[in-house]
Amino acid sequence: QVQLQESGPGLVEPSQTFSLTCTVSGGSITSNYYYWIWIRQPPGKGLEWIGYIPYLGSPYVSPSLKSRASISRDTSKNQFSLHLRSVTPEDTAVYYCAREGKVAGASSGMDFWGKGTLVTVSS
Repeated sequence: QVQLQESGPGLVEPSQTFSLTCTVSGGSITSNYYYWIWIRQPPGKGLEWIGYIPYLGSPYVSPSLKSRASISRDTSKNQFSLHLRSVTPEDTAVYYCAREGKVAGASSGMDFWGKGTLVTVSS
């Protein structure tokens, strides 16, 4: 059974940078055809897809966040991370990591999710 666990700061001051790490167990982040996703949900709003890092190749970040966000991985620790800079209160959200299967461009959906971690941006 694959498990994902987010970790990171709970409170961040505006204009600062924070990083979240997703630790994966029960499966490798380099396993073929899996994409490792970051998603967030601001309070009272819907889910917002942030980006992914694939099992092989470069990460991709949503155009709306591309100027401030990046995604990286540490294969030795079986972790991938989200880095978000110049944060504002609008970045306050529950942040989730998830796994998505994708073969030849066809998605099989996000089958495993972390429980989510709340990041609050406030002074």
